[in-house]
Amino acid sequence: MTETKTNKKEIFEPVETGEVLLDVKDLAVTFYNGKTPFKAVSNVNFQIHKGETFSLVGESGSGKTTIGRAIIGLNETSEGDIIYKGRKINERLPKDVRREVIREIQMIFQDPAASLNERATIDYIVAEGLDNFHLYKSREERAEKVAEALRSVGLLPEHKSRYPHEFSGGQRQRIGIARSIVMDPEFIIADEPISALDVSIRAQVLNLMNKFQREQGITYLFIAHDLSVVRYFSDRIAVIHHGRIVELAETNELFAYPVHPYTRSLLQSVPIPDPRIEKKKALIVYDESKYETDEGLHTLREVAPGHLVYMSDDQVNYFQGEYKRLKQQKAELDGNRQ
Repeated sequence: MTETKTNKKEIFEPVETGEVLLDVKDLAVTFYNGKTPFKAVSNVNFQIHKGETFSLVGESGSGKTTIGRAIIGLNETSEGDIIYKGRKINERLPKDVRREVIREIQMIFQDPAASLNERATIDYIVAEGLDNFHLYKSREERAEKVAEALRSVGLLPEHKSRYPHEFSGGQRQRIGIARSIVMDPEFIIADEPISALDVSIRAQVLNLMNKFQREQGITYLFIAHDLSVVRYFSDRIAVIHHGRIVELAETNELFAYPVHPYTRSLLQSVPIPDPRIEKKKALIVYDESKYETDEGLHTLREVAPGHLVYMSDDQVNYFQGEYKRLKQQKAELDGNRQ
């Protein structure tokens, strides 16, 4: 979909492919129950490069959605920096800069039913951002942008007069994607966009998101709880547990050499289609008390270039040894197959 950016003032410098688009440094998000603080996210660090798909994976309550909502400004941060295109955005910004952040960073929400206004037509829902930012020169251009956005997600322009309750869950999620894409964003936060969908529809939505990435160079932060979902969609994966990233690596590297025991427990929970193999799987239960005894000493450290694991000073030798063991084990298996 090709669109003309109308009345758009360049606030941020363009970022070339491969350069850092988003940099999250020492991020913390704290919620309060009365006066009692609860730190939902603590000391989170990662970078997302232009044009890549970066995935945050963890079980429910791990803090992954909280991070996504903090980036887009829906959750306030208590510590750290969120830097987008070289500029800190988790602070009070001038009105024109805040508007451009909202336009360039869009979000696809987990529940397609709850995220759409049931009393609004599809035309109003998809075009709301266009109206707020005046991204068209005439009513005809507005109508064409809405129609093109709907066509791009596999819906018909005639659907724009209908209401969300007239569509299936998969179609509603497509409407949510169209609402994001019509803004011509640089960066999309996809918060478990397929978890509420039937298995038969999930691949269609993922293929649709891949299509937009190829055609428009969109960068994704993909949030999920299932490693099997992100395996074929992500360039890099960060595994998060209790508000901290415990392992971060390129996708193939993470699946080949899962070093942190929590990552292994997530991988082990992915079901195998063969029931005979599934029955023989050893149950891996992550015991946090054995690995995170002193929070202050832990940080992300490299066990290999680009492969980071959350560990303390006295765990360095152990995790590096685990990485070497997995590397040797895989080499032996590959040798036996030959």
